[in-house]
Amino acid sequence: MRGSLILAAAVLGIWTLVYVITQLLVTPALPVLPTLGIGVLLTIGVVLGYPSALRGPRGARAPKLFRSREGEKEGAARQDLPDQGVRNLAVRTIPLRSGLTQDAARRTCELLRPMLSGDAVSITDTEEILAYIGPGEDHHVAGGAMQTSAAPRAVRKGKTQVVRDRSGVGCREPGCEVTSAVVSPLRIGQRVVGTLGVYQQRTAIPPKELVEDMANMLSLHLELAELDREKQLAASARLDALRAQINPHFLFNILNTIASKARTRPEEARELLLRLSEFFRYAVRQEGHMAEFAQEYYFVRTYLSLEQARFGDRLQVRYDIDPQVLTSRVPVLTIQPLVENAVKHGIAPKMEGGTVRLRARVDPLTRTTSIRVSDDGVGMAPEVLDNSELKTPEAVSGPGGHAGVGLKNISERLDSLFGDRYDLSISTPKSGGTVVELKIPLR
Repeated sequence: MRGSLILAAAVLGIWTLVYVITQLLVTPALPVLPTLGIGVLLTIGVVLGYPSALRGPRGARAPKLFRSREGEKEGAARQDLPDQGVRNLAVRTIPLRSGLTQDAARRTCELLRPMLSGDAVSITDTEEILAYIGPGEDHHVAGGAMQTSAAPRAVRKGKTQVVRDRSGVGCREPGCEVTSAVVSPLRIGQRVVGTLGVYQQRTAIPPKELVEDMANMLSLHLELAELDREKQLAASARLDALRAQINPHFLFNILNTIASKARTRPEEARELLLRLSEFFRYAVRQEGHMAEFAQEYYFVRTYLSLEQARFGDRLQVRYDIDPQVLTSRVPVLTIQPLVENAVKHGIAPKMEGGTVRLRARVDPLTRTTSIRVSDDGVGMAPEVLDNSELKTPEAVSGPGGHAGVGLKNISERLDSLFGDRYDLSISTPKSGGTVVELKIPLR
């Protein structure tokens, strides 16, 4: 910053000097174009010749890693590699981020071997070898039992094992090339889940601190993988709970409607049965946490057609869907519960009925999908709205109410899927009714 200020002051001084000489001291004064030309040439010369803070000092030495001189010993060059390797590794995607599997372990060993100053690198779980790269691959086989005594000892004691001879390594194969090793445990929390081992063919042991630091970094990635897995399981559990919460009163009322039409309008009753079967088939069999908006939209339309058969003219529906939204992906079973809330808690209690509106848009600039469900029903009391906050939305529909549980479930699922990159809000406009707006990242 200081160098840039000095350069700016130098440029300002040049132009001041050029102006004084060409316009005040010279008679007659020089024309504008020659004056500008002189100023520009002098400015370019100063900028190119001055080692500004933006360009760095001229002749600065190259980073240490690239300054190896001809004839420098290999050992001196290798001393710089582990630290550089750790820095490089910190910005890479560790394969173990996906969990402690054989494939992830092998790719991690391939990544670590040139960085850890070892001839061989291995990763194990608590019972068997997951991956081994280097001398001894013929008997240190992935999927097989651990061949050394050092690795099981690291698992059992939960401490780094440093061995300096063949007997300490304790390989079962008599002709094993490995003569020394550093084996450090891998942990998830306080639980040992495996080991990282660095082995040498010569007696010089690998740097203990480096191996321990790397094991700690891998343990962190394993913990993150475990958290991801738990979040996915929790999200799946919430989705299963939401499927189980399909309102039994809705089913009971629709079946009553179908029964009442069976004699007078058999074709309409048959059509309603088909729609009901499609509704439950989608709710139960939909796999994964995300689906195309077009699928969810069809599911919502099926639900509303069943409700319209029950409410008749008391329930009107309006759709305002941007065609670009149809191919975007949204969380499964998220829109339908919002629409169901509008019908059950907004329109049903209103004697003359009302209208439910579904609006969806894509904003390519902010890369968000916006979904708006509104109704002109009985609305929500201000004190209830103020206390709802969506994180504990039982207040929205009363304790134990289906809508409240559904909203809370939706909010928790959105937290699992998007973190803080979504927005879910409830409002009651002055014109009446309730508006629920959802914004999620575009996918």
